[in-house]
Formats: sequence, structure tokens, C-alpha cells
Amino acid sequence: MTLIEFMEKFGDEAVCREYLFEKRFENGFTCPRCGCNSCHEISTRGLYQCKSCRHQVSATAGTIMHRTHIKLVKWFLAMFLVSTDKRGSSATFLSREIGVPYKTAWFLLHRLRSAMGQRDSEYVLSGLVDIDDTYFSGGPKSGKRGRGTGKNKVIAAISKDEKGKPKYLKMRVVPNLKGKTIGKFAAEAIAEKAQIHTDAYRSYRKPLAEKYSHDFEVFEKDSSSLQWLHKVISNAKALVNGTHHGLTAKHLQAYLDEFCYRFNRRHFSNDIFDRLALAVVHATPLSFAELK
Repeated sequence: MTLIEFMEKFGDEAVCREYLFEKRFENGFTCPRCGCNSCHEISTRGLYQCKSCRHQVSATAGTIMHRTHIKLVKWFLAMFLVSTDKRGSSATFLSREIGVPYKTAWFLLHRLRSAMGQRDSEYVLSGLVDIDDTYFSGGPKSGKRGRGTGKNKVIAAISKDEKGKPKYLKMRVVPNLKGKTIGKFAAEAIAEKAQIHTDAYRSYRKPLAEKYSHDFEVFEKDSSSLQWLHKVISNAKALVNGTHHGLTAKHLQAYLDEFCYRFNRRHFSNDIFDRLALAVVHATPLSFAELK
């Protein structure tokens, strides 16, 4: 869908509200108070009222858009821009494009990233999985390099198909690269009995030997091992340093969630807006206070 086609389809508040309502209640309306399956729309107020208990529900209540004061057409345009541009959208760019203050655009983007992260947290990697650690700028300066650096530490894992092509990606900001931390990441992000491949770093060995088939090797500089994972990490750094010009540890995870979400849906370009809308209506709200 082109931008013009998108605006022609979602250029009206009522249309956007009806679309969200259908996404939220895909299997038909169910009253959150009494369980009744019938309602009628109060179009003058943008609400839906249960025909049994008369409880009123908005299309955005309880979603990532909870209590929003931004028009839905602006939300939709932001979702379209964020989901279709693989480089991502900065708050400065979005502020200009949808006509809202910078702080509003910044908060909106973080809510979308929260929805993306919540959606991807439902899935785990399986089969063939490569794991490696990397570092993003923004942490305290320590004067050290490599795994002793003070930069933000990130564990990245990517599952592959039988031909070695990448499938799904997980990236997690971690406080350290100790075995306990790596084991916790693996337990949350990777299905048991997966075949994991890493370098020979000692912290990988014990935690990954317990529930996985783990093999490791000492890599040469020109080794092709983990090449897809290294390419993806490089692209993630280009997003962080190029579009967003570096990040602090506090918000880095949200930006990595955005990167992983788009990467994991790179083959669904025709449906990526619909998928993001579904994530938005089923995600729990994020308050501005939580981001401070």
C-alpha cells in the first residue's frame, strides 16, 4: 500500500475506530464486565455500549493507546511510517510528519515499541540457533575493549532454517555476560533441545549444556561462522547510531525490540501494518512515568 492509498483508506476517525474495534474483537464483541456478545455504537462519543449491562467501551481502552489524546488518524499514520520503513522513524521526523510536539511523538514511538516487544515476547527460537554477544555505545567509559568494555552489553540470538538462512531474531540488553545471565536469556528466548552454536567463550558452556545441544568453536577473523548474526547486529547498530544517534541503556531495549519486530516480519510487507495494529490493541498500556 502506498502512502496515498493508505491515507485514502484511513483518513477518517470513524474508519480508524471501526478498524481498531474489529482488530480488538476479532471473534466478535465480548463485554469485559458481563460477557454479553452484543453491543451498539454510540457514534457521537466514539464508544460501544453493551446491550445487556450498558457498560461502555472505547476501541482504545486498555490498549497501548489507552487514554490517548492524539487523533486516531495520526496514530495510524505513525504506525504506517514505523512499520514500513526498515530504518525506523526518529521522534523528530515523526513530530514533523504527523504534526505533534516532539515529546508527544517520542512517547507515541515508545508505546509502539512496547507493543512490538510484548508481541515478540510470546515467541521463542527453536531448531538451529546462533548466539553471540555485542556492545552498543551509551554505557559508562571503562577504557577497556571487548567483553570488559563499559558499553551496553547485548546478547543476540537468531534461528535458522535447514539451509542456514535466518528466520527469527531476539536481542536482549543484559547487565553482564556471566553464565547465570546467559542461562536466563536462553531459558526465556530459546526452546529446549534447540541446537545452539556459539564461539568458545566460557560463560556460554555450562548454562547452554543443560537443556540444549550446544557446540562451539574458536573463530578466526575471516571465519564465516555466525555470519548472518553478525550482519543483523551490524544493521541494528546502524539503526541505533544512524537513525537515533546513540542511546542510553535505559531505552536501548525498546529500540532493539523495534528492530527485531521488523526483522521478524520482513517477509510480510503487505501485512505488516495489520500485524502492528493487532499488537497495539492487545498490548498493555505504557505510562509516561514508566519511561522517565
